[in-house]
Amino acid sequence: MYFSTDPLPKHARSLPLFKTLLCFACVAILLVNGIFLLRNLDGLKAANSLQDQTTKVTDELQHLNLLVTDAESNLRGYFLSGSPSYLGTVQGAPAQIDTQLRKLGVLLADNPSQQKNLAQLRALVERQLRMMNEALTIYRDGGLKEILTITGAPSEGDSDESRLQVVIMLSEQNELLNARSAAFYGQYRHAVILGLGINAAAIAVLLLFYQLVQRSFTARARAEHALQLANEQLESTVARRTEQLSVLSRHLIHVSEEEKSKLARELHDEMGANLTAIGLDLASLSEELRGSRPDLAPMLARARATLVDTVQLKRRIVEDLRPSLLDNLGLAAALQSYCEDYARVTSLDCDVLIDGEVDSAGSMHAIALFRIVQESLNNIAKYAQARSVIVHLAREDDSLALEVTDDGIGIAPDAITRPKSHGLLGMRERALLLGGKLDVEPGVNGVGTCVRARIPAPIAPGGNIALVPPSPSPVLPAVGNDDLGRFAA
Repeated sequence: MYFSTDPLPKHARSLPLFKTLLCFACVAILLVNGIFLLRNLDGLKAANSLQDQTTKVTDELQHLNLLVTDAESNLRGYFLSGSPSYLGTVQGAPAQIDTQLRKLGVLLADNPSQQKNLAQLRALVERQLRMMNEALTIYRDGGLKEILTITGAPSEGDSDESRLQVVIMLSEQNELLNARSAAFYGQYRHAVILGLGINAAAIAVLLLFYQLVQRSFTARARAEHALQLANEQLESTVARRTEQLSVLSRHLIHVSEEEKSKLARELHDEMGANLTAIGLDLASLSEELRGSRPDLAPMLARARATLVDTVQLKRRIVEDLRPSLLDNLGLAAALQSYCEDYARVTSLDCDVLIDGEVDSAGSMHAIALFRIVQESLNNIAKYAQARSVIVHLAREDDSLALEVTDDGIGIAPDAITRPKSHGLLGMRERALLLGGKLDVEPGVNGVGTCVRARIPAPIAPGGNIALVPPSPSPVLPAVGNDDLGRFAA
């Protein structure tokens, strides 16, 4: 599977056209639903207003009818009893009736039909009031007998007409209310039907959205599953390749040491024998030619000196390939000798501390520890700018613990993870080859660097070291020789 970090094309960074149109359709449906809700609210408000108006008109008409009826009743009471207490209501009725008529005029201002009915009612009421005033005047002048003659039948007819007019106005107002209510109900029914249609459309849109979301989620889940499988496959491949490289690295280290040991033996045995034979031949030739050809003596002396230098060169090469002290006198003597030579060449204080029985280590353990010390000291001399070095090798239970500490400038935090840092990787692989581990840490109080290595080396009952197979361990970051110069103790 191929993964790219390139930016998406322009068309891939926006929604598809059908999804955009679906979003606009959903917004339009919601807007239409809101508009109809507002219209329903206005219709409901108008219906409530008309109902309030009808209630007020009914109350005012009934109050007007009550005022007229009360005035007539009190006037009859005055005629029958002659008591002036009945005249208060009769005399105050015109002002109250006029107030009621004005209120009705305000309430019915937007209804021309009711305005005509109100005008007729006003005329009837005013005529009743005039007749009551005339009756009161006649009563005061002539008495009850004349009043009965004047106000008999006509007064009753005017009162009935005014009541009938009130009933007509109430009926018309109720009819108007019923008509408005029926219109509002019809409008509300249409709105409900339209709302149900809008809800159905909204549900359809939501279902469509749900399908799209479900498809997107399914596609995303499949992509994540494919990515997870690819990552797992990649991790498995990386782990397998890393393990193969680690095994190959350890094998190369082992083969390299064997080749160095073989080459050292061949140089020591065969080349040493040849150089020894050449030296003997030169000595015999020098004895024979000393008397007969004294002029060849300087040439033979130079040849003998060259032979001696060649022997020394062979010895240094053999010691670099495989220290002879390591095989003859053990690991402790080899480290002591190498550190003394190191201190003499680099002018650094190099102390060696040996604790416990370390010479019982086998050849593989000994050469691994020796190479770690050798690599560490070489890099300290190159880069650490240290003044003193301490090499501490000790046996701890069933393992050998090594510490190489300096007082130099230390190592950079990112030096261990640099890809070309092969020196530390080589040392770690040597430790891993024997089932051990190697760590690089700052020294005491953050001064210098300390290289710690621990290699399992249990002692067998016979006194020899028991070989421990290397345990699988994770691959460590590569660090080169150039980075080891900044070790911190």
